[in-house]
Amino acid sequence: MRAYLLVGFLLILIFGGISGYVYNTFTRFAGMDFTPPPITVAAAVAKTATWPTELQAVGTIRAARGAELSAETSGEIISIAVDSGAQVRAGDLLLTINDSLEQASRERQEANLTLARLLHERDASLINQKSIPQSQYDRSRADLDSAIAQLAETEARLENKRITAPFAGTAGIIKVKVGDYIEQGTAITTLQDLSELEVDFSVPARYFPRLRKGLDITVYTAAFPQRAFHGTLQAVDARVDAGTRNISLRANLTDSDGLLPGMFTRITIDLGQPVNVVTIPETAVSYSLHGNTVYVVEAGENGLRVQPRVVVTGDTRAGKIAVTEGRRGGEQVVTVGQNKLYRGAQVVIDETVQLP
Repeated sequence: MRAYLLVGFLLILIFGGISGYVYNTFTRFAGMDFTPPPITVAAAVAKTATWPTELQAVGTIRAARGAELSAETSGEIISIAVDSGAQVRAGDLLLTINDSLEQASRERQEANLTLARLLHERDASLINQKSIPQSQYDRSRADLDSAIAQLAETEARLENKRITAPFAGTAGIIKVKVGDYIEQGTAITTLQDLSELEVDFSVPARYFPRLRKGLDITVYTAAFPQRAFHGTLQAVDARVDAGTRNISLRANLTDSDGLLPGMFTRITIDLGQPVNVVTIPETAVSYSLHGNTVYVVEAGENGLRVQPRVVVTGDTRAGKIAVTEGRRGGEQVVTVGQNKLYRGAQVVIDETVQLP
């Protein structure tokens, strides 16, 4: 009997000790603070700004005066008077096609013209004296006119044997060489006046009511990725392309140093209708299938906390994005560290992070 009492006493001591340990442990845990530490983030203030209304397009540069020169007649090339890439003046001789036959024909017709003129002058003197009939005078006058016309025709054929520069500019690559036999229409070279360049592009026809001559444009090219070229809208086409439903535009460039006709360009058109927008850094927006979200920083009893808010975004410019719905100017939004955040999370703002 005494043994049973001793065993029971020992069990009471053991379980009492365990209960006391467990009680003390849970009491200690209950007094501890399990709130997660604040999350360090960067933040910026949403600002109001005035942005110009812009339209984006792509286009091609062309010379205001540019042409592809080709042969007007067939024949063998006997001389080339210009090098590829040379600067030429209006009227400069570029190329000559064999014209020996036309030269001989001109000499013969010049002789015929001289004879026809002498005969006409003699008949004019005789008709005044009534020494010859009127029909003979009329015939000599017709022969003179015919000789003049034949010589002019030969001069025109001779002119077609010489290709000259129609305006001052820069010659392209000469595509033929001396001794080549070329046919009518064979391309010889290009001639571009690089002092005045234009850009052709198109935009959807729905923008037509907002387009007008004189609008400012900015042009960007792959050749100069960090440089912006400026120009002015010069003309709006009088019809819409039925296939693409776009309307063609042309602008002249006020600064075009280094550009060449044929270059691909990105174009920004200032429609001259500025709008007021709320802007935040691009990094403040988290994109998902549920919508674009920003975390707004709000002051709470125990510090700063964040709340997610769905926003509607607009244009992006220079690292800033316009928010059309869901934001107000002056509110603070998280710009770095959103992947660690959740609704109501406590945050600490790192002031050392610099954002635009």
